[in-house]
Amino acid sequence: MTEILLATLNARYAHASLGLRYLRANLGEWRESSAIHEFVIGQKTEEIVEKLLAERPRIIGIGVYIWNVEESTRLVAQLKSVSPETIIVLGGPEVSFEIDEQRICNLADHVITGWGDVSFAALVRQLMAGERPPGKVIAGVQAPLPAIISPYAEYTDEDIRQRHLYVEASRGCPFKCEFCLSALDKTAWPFPLEAFLVDLERLYARGARQFKFVDRTFNLKVDTSMAI
Repeated sequence: MTEILLATLNARYAHASLGLRYLRANLGEWRESSAIHEFVIGQKTEEIVEKLLAERPRIIGIGVYIWNVEESTRLVAQLKSVSPETIIVLGGPEVSFEIDEQRICNLADHVITGWGDVSFAALVRQLMAGERPPGKVIAGVQAPLPAIISPYAEYTDEDIRQRHLYVEASRGCPFKCEFCLSALDKTAWPFPLEAFLVDLERLYARGARQFKFVDRTFNLKVDTSMAI
């Protein structure tokens, strides 16, 4: 039985959620009891609810973004209506700020703000042990990047054949552009270069030929950019 489902609504089928793959890769002993389910905006909410609950998960983690927040709100409302005992955990940039003002956050059981790589795994362990954190909102721990397990092995052969492969060589941004959420970051943090290059080589060996970088500032360090 799949006890933990990781779900989101992508803008298109060709998109693959890097965030969900980070979460699954870092679940530790619970990884094998988890699965990723990706949907596309515009799908019927009832169909998504039926597919998710068919596996009778104890926990559903949902990635919320600007393009899917409205449909995700309807999804969470229906999930809690049909299966109130299923624990819904939200994460993503759209629910990391102004939490009290958002209906989707009020509907969910827990919200992880900011980085969720290790915080989601910690919450899962707590919930599976029959414990509940004292509050709904959990501030995500910003773990050192070398401590975060790489997500790229979570890309399936079908992903490599049919979908965009998102990768990141760094996180954060040192600039303060007023229109961008990344202006809230204090700096940029690079992933260890050699390990990242090994990950790309493994994907290439599996047939990947196109990588889409999600770095906020890919060319911040020219030497690193050239090496990649």
